[in-house]
Amino acid sequence: MMSLTDWANRWGLPPQALAELATIPALTPVDPGPAIKSESAVQSLVRLEAARKQKYLWRNNVGVLLDKTGRPVRYGLGNDSKAANEVMKSADLVGIERVLITPDHVGKIVGRFLSRECKPVGWKFNPNDPHECAQLRWATIINANGGNAAFANSEGTL
Repeated sequence: MMSLTDWANRWGLPPQALAELATIPALTPVDPGPAIKSESAVQSLVRLEAARKQKYLWRNNVGVLLDKTGRPVRYGLGNDSKAANEVMKSADLVGIERVLITPDHVGKIVGRFLSRECKPVGWKFNPNDPHECAQLRWATIINANGGNAAFANSEGTL
């Protein structure tokens, strides 16, 4: 994706023109407030970023519901049991990204598992939070096996 600076350079616009452009009120970025900082907003931004980069991410809802007979039905990746879910929690978003492998598979594109656990803007990992530690275990397993997993609290994590 081309940046505004790259575009300006391509057309020979001087840096002063870009600086003036940034001062025009209608073009000045406006802080969208708290809505853009929520986990849900971050998740939407990460999914849009993935689409722009030709990566695919889908929502991974995790939980348990009762079926019509009253039996619990677990859903979501890695949610085989309550005990398993307490130790490891799969990410909010899962998908695939294309990777060109060399030299053994020269010219072939393979898919690599992609996973992002979305958090609100400003979030910091808390090693004393069992929930966050269980989410980190998921990312560690994915990364140890050649996947691409991380926490995301903004765009730019892919």
